[in-house]
Amino acid sequence: MKLSLFIHMERISPDEPQDKLYNEMMALCEMADEAGMHAIWTGEHHGMNFTIAPNPFINLADLANRTKNVRLGTGTIIAPFNHPLRLAGEAAMTDIITGGRLELGIARGAYHYEYQRLMPGLDAWQAGQRMRELVPAVKKLWEGDYAHQGEFWQFPSATSSPQPKQQPHPPIWIAARDPNSHEFAVTNGCNVQVTPLHQGEEEIVRLAECFHEARQRLAPGEPLKIMLLQHGFVAEDEADAQLAAQELNRFYNYFGAWFKNERPVSKGLIQPLSDEEIAANTYYSAEAMRKNLAIGTPNEIITRLKKYEALGYDEFALWIDSGMSFERKKASLTRFIRQVMPEFH
Repeated sequence: MKLSLFIHMERISPDEPQDKLYNEMMALCEMADEAGMHAIWTGEHHGMNFTIAPNPFINLADLANRTKNVRLGTGTIIAPFNHPLRLAGEAAMTDIITGGRLELGIARGAYHYEYQRLMPGLDAWQAGQRMRELVPAVKKLWEGDYAHQGEFWQFPSATSSPQPKQQPHPPIWIAARDPNSHEFAVTNGCNVQVTPLHQGEEEIVRLAECFHEARQRLAPGEPLKIMLLQHGFVAEDEADAQLAAQELNRFYNYFGAWFKNERPVSKGLIQPLSDEEIAANTYYSAEAMRKNLAIGTPNEIITRLKKYEALGYDEFALWIDSGMSFERKKASLTRFIRQVMPEFH
């Protein structure tokens, strides 16, 4: 099982200089490359300091000049916000800039907050339908001249300019949760990204089974892959692990607040949650984070990841976004590199 890093620039306070936060994110990415991690993934989000990522291709182009070997992935492009012709060209150009290291992850999007601002009236179902129209169109544009008459996009004959370096095209990954999404990915020759978020082993097993069942039934001969994206923290000791569980519980409370889209937002920052509000939210808890996420000492993390490998996961991406300080993220990643990674080489 390959080990990767999933990362965004995140801003918790208006007092944090944004260029400093970007440089810290890049420093962690450079660590991942130097250590021999498989890939770096970063996504697309708009108007949210919680996850600052207006165009992942910009970040990946920068990383192409800062790194040597690591694969560079979009985790993920939001399908309804991208025209097929534009996405095909931007992805192909990024593939050229990165020297053929691009991995293209695509999703329907998760935040109603973003839907409201970029495409008012859009809902999750329609966003999913747009993704299903977008992916085949992009592949056709990479092949050559292609005219499209779909439900959401229409254009006369066109082609991707430029063409991607990787042939026939960069690997495509679909963010999937329900069986239909797994079936769509497999039918279209795409790999699958899954995240159980804060949920535990039962969900991790279910997601793996969805993929393997769809692949076996629909594309048994295709070398398709599944990647597990999960928050984690490699702790120095149990006290450090407990602190990480508390920090990630706070992160998920903010994630939930953004997802509900009911709380005031000013200058990209959500109205702060009080300790009392976090304690009263029984949907998340530090105890559940400690149990369900990849939090623990190096030996605990190795044991957990070996279970994922046995379930048939081809790649594990350590989701490092957490609201933690740069120093804590760096310490965790250092332990991951030095004490966990050697068990998977």
